[in-house]
Amino acid sequence: MDGAAPALRLRIRVRGRVQGVGFRPFVHSLASAHGLGGFVANDDEGVLIEVEGEAVGAFLAGLAAGAPPLARLSAIEASACAPRGETAFRIAESRTGGAAAAIIPPDVALCSLCLDELFDPAGRRHLHPFITCTACGPRFTIARSLPYDRAATAMAAFAMCPACAGEYADPGDRRFHAEPVACPDCGPRLAMAPAEILARLRAGGIVAVKGLGGFHLAVDAANPAAVVRLRARKGRRGKPFAVMVANLESARRFAAIDAAEAEALAAPARPVVVLAGRGELPAAVSDGLPTVGLMLPYTPLHWLIFHEAAGRPAGRAWCEAAQPLALVMTSANPAGEPLVTDDAEAAERLGGIADAVAGHDRAIITRCDDSVQRVVLGAPVFLRRSRGFVPDAVALAGGGPPVLALGALLKTAPCVLRGDEAVAGQHVGDLTSAATIRFLRAAAEHLCRLLDVRPAAVACDLHPDYPSTRLAAEFGAPVTGVQHHHAHLAAVAAEYRIAGPLVGLVLDGFGLGPDGTLWGGELLRIEGTGCARLGHLAPLPLPGGDAAAREPWRMAAAALHVLGRGSEIAARFPGRPGAGVALMLAGGVPATTSAGRLFDAAAGLLGIRAENRFEGEAAMALEGLCDRPEELAGGFRIEGGVLDLSPLLGCLADCNDSARGAAQFHGTLAAGLAALVAAAAPEARQVALTGGCAVNRPLAAALASRLADQGRALLVPRAMPPGDGGIALGQAAVARALMMETG
Repeated sequence: MDGAAPALRLRIRVRGRVQGVGFRPFVHSLASAHGLGGFVANDDEGVLIEVEGEAVGAFLAGLAAGAPPLARLSAIEASACAPRGETAFRIAESRTGGAAAAIIPPDVALCSLCLDELFDPAGRRHLHPFITCTACGPRFTIARSLPYDRAATAMAAFAMCPACAGEYADPGDRRFHAEPVACPDCGPRLAMAPAEILARLRAGGIVAVKGLGGFHLAVDAANPAAVVRLRARKGRRGKPFAVMVANLESARRFAAIDAAEAEALAAPARPVVVLAGRGELPAAVSDGLPTVGLMLPYTPLHWLIFHEAAGRPAGRAWCEAAQPLALVMTSANPAGEPLVTDDAEAAERLGGIADAVAGHDRAIITRCDDSVQRVVLGAPVFLRRSRGFVPDAVALAGGGPPVLALGALLKTAPCVLRGDEAVAGQHVGDLTSAATIRFLRAAAEHLCRLLDVRPAAVACDLHPDYPSTRLAAEFGAPVTGVQHHHAHLAAVAAEYRIAGPLVGLVLDGFGLGPDGTLWGGELLRIEGTGCARLGHLAPLPLPGGDAAAREPWRMAAAALHVLGRGSEIAARFPGRPGAGVALMLAGGVPATTSAGRLFDAAAGLLGIRAENRFEGEAAMALEGLCDRPEELAGGFRIEGGVLDLSPLLGCLADCNDSARGAAQFHGTLAAGLAALVAAAAPEARQVALTGGCAVNRPLAAALASRLADQGRALLVPRAMPPGDGGIALGQAAVARALMMETG
C-alpha cells in the first residue's frame, strides 16, 4: 500500500473479491463516518474510490481493517490527487470499458440476518424463498458478465417493487446494491410450495429441487426404499449419496464431527463434508462405506422445507436444535451427464428419475455442483471444488501471460491464469460423454469471458486421446501438453508459491508417463520447467487394461503373479475368469506404478472388494477398515529408487483379518514412502503429497509423522483438490513458465 495520509484527496484502487459483497455500502458508511466527500464505484478492475477531507488517513486504515466478511482484498493502492472541494460522498455508476481484473464472488449460504427475517412473521419477507442481501445468496451462478450489476445477472428479468428499490438505493440498508434483492411482490416465484415438496418426500417420492447452481434429486434419507429407488432410477451403483441436515446438532446424530469438520460444515460455502458415519442412516445411503457426506441448508428453500418438517414453529430457535429430517440431496443428472439447471430441461431429462420437479423462474446462468471436502491433517482438503468457492482466485508468486488449462480426463475443471492469480472454474466431471465435453468447453469459455482473458496458450495433458487434449486445439492458441504427474506437483508449488525446487509424492490412479508407460506412484522433483523422476512404486501388471481399474480382483491376481503364486489365481477368485487372467499375466501385459492400482490389489487380496462400482471404491473401503496404521516389519524394500511392497502383498495374500491387513497396508506404505524420500531426496526439507490418494486420512497422517521424524514437513494441497480436479492449475503454471522461459 502506498499513499500519504496528509493528502486531502486520495484515489484508491481496491482489488480482489470486492463486488457483490456489500463493499460499496461499507465504503459509503466509512467515508460518511469520517466526514469525507468523494465517490466509490465498481469497475473492471474491482472498486475505485476517491475520498476528500481531513480524515483520509483514518479512512484508509479502516478500509483495510473493517471490510465486509465476504470481501477478500488482494491489494489496496492509494495515491494523492487534486482536491475537488467535495464534501458529500456518493456511490457512482459502474465504470466499464477496460480490461477486467475483478472477480465475481462465489455463491454463499443464507446469512444469519436473512434467516432471522425469513422466520419473522412481522417482516415483509416472511417465508420468502428468495430472501438475500449483500452478505449471502447467489452470485457466480446468476452472473453473465462483469461488472457485477443487476442488469448483468439473471435478476434483470425481475423489476424491483418500490419497497425493494428503496432498499437497493439506500446506502444504510444491508440490501443496498444487493443485486439479487427481491420480495414476494416482485419475484421470483416457486413452482411448488415447500409444504408440497415435503409431503411428496415423506410419501417416498423423488423430487427434483432447484438450488443455486442446478437441481438436486431429493428423497427422505430415512426411507430405505426411496433411497434404493433413487439409485436404480439414476443408475448410480454404490457411490455414496450426500445428505442434508438442518444444523450441526442434527449432523452429530449421523456422524462423529470434530472442531475442524464442524467449521467446514458451517462455513458460508456450505460444502458437503465427508465424515465418519455413526450407522444411523440406511445402508443404501453410503452403500457399505463407513463414511457419510453431510451438508447444511444453504438456500431459503432448503430452510423452508426443514421448517415445514419441524411443524412451522415460530421464530428461529428451532434452527439450532436437532431436527429429525435428513434428505438425500444428490446432483440431478442422468449418469455421466452434466447437472440439470433449467426447469424445462429438468422436466425432460429427469422425467424417468424424478416423480416431481420443484423449480422456479430465476434462471441459473452457470451450472455449479456442490463442493466436497474432507478434513485431512486437521484442515479441509477438496475432493471437489465448485459451488461456494468458485471463482475465488488462488494468489500466485508472480504474473505472466494469460493461460487457459483444461485438465485431464476425470473430475475435470478448467483454470485460467490472469496476472498473479489463478482462477479455477467449477467442477465439470469425467469427460466420458459428449455433453460433458461440451460443458467443459462452455465452462472454459465463460471463465475467459468473465475474466476478460484471451489465452496466450492452452495447456492440457500429454495423453493424446483425452477429449480435453483434443479440445485444447480448438481455442486458437498454442497448445502445451504437460505430463500428468508433473502438473499435479506443479499445482502444489503454485499454491504454496514455491519458486525453487520442490520434491513431492504423486499418488493417483494413473497418468501417461513421458516414457509411454502408465505412472501413478511417483517421487518427483520439479524446478523451473524441469521435472525429474527420483523414484516410484514397483510396477504391477495391468491385466485387461481398463478392466483392471474396474475390477480389483484382477490387480490382486497381478500381485499373486508377481509373488510367483499365479497358480492360485483361478481357485482364489471363483466365478471370475481367473484362469484366463493367469494366462494373460504369464504371457506378459503392460504394467503400472499406480498407487491406486496398488490399493486395489490390497483390497482384492483381503477380499474387501472384487469390483469398483465407482472410481476409488476399493481404496475407500480399505481405508475405512484402517483404525490405526501399523508397519509390517520387512514389508518393503528399496532398490535403485524403486519401492517394492511385494513382502507386504505376500502377507496380505495370507491374511484372514481384513482390518489388520488394512492397518498393515497403510502403515507399511507410509513407512516405505518416507524411506524412499530419505533415500532419493535426502536434502528435501519439505515434501508435497498430492494426487487422488492424498485424501486418504490414515496414509497422510502416518506419512506426515514419518517425515516429521526425519525433520521434513508434509505439504498437502488446500486451495485446490489434490486429485485431477486441481491438475489444471499445475498445467497452466508449467505452460506459463515455458512461455516465459522461451520468450
